[in-house]
Amino acid sequence: MFARLCLIGVGLIGGSVAKAARQQGLCREIVGYGRAQDAANLQRAQQLGVIDSYFTDLGAALSAADCVVIASPVGAVSGIFKQLQPYWNPQTVYTDVCSTKTSVVQAAQAVFGAVPVNFVPAHPIAGAECSGVEAATADLFRQRRLIITPLDNTDPRCLDTIQRFWEAIGSSVSLMGVEHHDTVLAATSHLPHLLAFALVGLLGHKDEQREIFKYAAGGFKDFSRIASSDPTMWLDICQANKQEIIPLIQQYQAELAKIEHYLHTDQTEQLFATFTYARNARQRYLDQLED
Repeated sequence: MFARLCLIGVGLIGGSVAKAARQQGLCREIVGYGRAQDAANLQRAQQLGVIDSYFTDLGAALSAADCVVIASPVGAVSGIFKQLQPYWNPQTVYTDVCSTKTSVVQAAQAVFGAVPVNFVPAHPIAGAECSGVEAATADLFRQRRLIITPLDNTDPRCLDTIQRFWEAIGSSVSLMGVEHHDTVLAATSHLPHLLAFALVGLLGHKDEQREIFKYAAGGFKDFSRIASSDPTMWLDICQANKQEIIPLIQQYQAELAKIEHYLHTDQTEQLFATFTYARNARQRYLDQLED
């Protein structure tokens, strides 16, 4: 499918893209690019066989690349576009894997004046609480959703190429508007991570005095799992999508206040109805997963 796949960023996601592409025979060569201070990570990726070679010189990494995947934290995307601008090749397909899309599109517009027609924004709905290239797996995207957010000017051929690429590594591809993507992901991914960070932070301070974690059961482990996610990555995501996240925090606070009121006033029927609705809503979600 590709002669040279160039990954800008070889961590969990970038490394998993490389492993999956290699497993499916989608490219002849995979190279990684990073800053000089990232050389140790790139060297490790090469030792693990995730990439064939690596470069700290962007021009060398991009040479002969017919597909470039930006797999960096969303906060670094603007700087990456600035670095790419002198080398941008109209014959190459470019895409990204960032968790927010409005900020990525705006960064491209700021650098290029308009989003290049051969850039196809994308977001794999997959990840893990572990980070780094050593956590990369070839099946990370298998049977997971992948959202592509094409723009009005996106080249249909580039869109088709990226869609076929992700489908070939096992993803279920959906197309969605940029703003709609950020609204949906704020609710289903960004807010849950913030809630996990907040709860574990709250209980962590209490644990220092009362050994709370010592007696935590499986439910706490399940809920708190995503609080192990990379803080730097999630700082970038939350800053990039705060206009969508802040209203959700306010709505969540209102829901908690309602439950607090029911408890204060012993409104057991309302509490039961709240719990029942939530259970049924989650079952609908599980049914959709099975479908």
